[in-house]
Amino acid sequence: MQEAIQKKIDHIKSIEKSLPAMIIVHDIRDSTVVYMSEMALRGLGVTLQELLDLGLEYHQRFFNPEDAKDYVPKILGLLERNNDDEIVSFFQQVRQMPNMEWAWFLSSIKILLRDEHNQPVLTLTTSIPLDAQHHIAAKSQRILDENNFLRRNLHIFSKLSIREKEVLKLLALGHSSAEISELLFISDLTATTHRRNIKEKLKAKSQYDYIRFAHAFDLI
Repeated sequence: MQEAIQKKIDHIKSIEKSLPAMIIVHDIRDSTVVYMSEMALRGLGVTLQELLDLGLEYHQRFFNPEDAKDYVPKILGLLERNNDDEIVSFFQQVRQMPNMEWAWFLSSIKILLRDEHNQPVLTLTTSIPLDAQHHIAAKSQRILDENNFLRRNLHIFSKLSIREKEVLKLLALGHSSAEISELLFISDLTATTHRRNIKEKLKAKSQYDYIRFAHAFDLI
């Protein structure tokens, strides 16, 4: 098997400079990197040996763990289906050092090598950087921010009653307490009470907070 792995790596070495992308080869048996192209190594600011020495720490050092919650299940699904031609693509954020800004990349992965039992051994990942001003990078950042907001605030939102969620929707749409009472056929006092309770539960400080919760949890 080691000979087969080396043949794959040697082939990638022979063509990597002609490819407009960074190349990474993982051994999925232990989730380690076994090869990375020169372009990718320059991007991370390490040598291949330094990268190999990092082992599993490589993932924590260079990649945003929030992104992994999205793309790791996709990769596991790819490996489970074990199809010859299937490719999975995803966005991920990468940085060289903890004090540096995250940079967006578009990555695609497929199975590169299988063992004698037809089980995946190596995966091949290609990765290209996205311009920070590009609309795809901006959209990816918005999606990530929304997902983070959902995870942080789900337990808070779940404390709202069904009626309070109805009131929150109307608050986010800009309705006053008087208008809410008419729309929901409740008294002004009840509408005002719901509004006060929602504000306390969500720790809302402005109209923007109502809008953000309502949008994040698909009320509007």
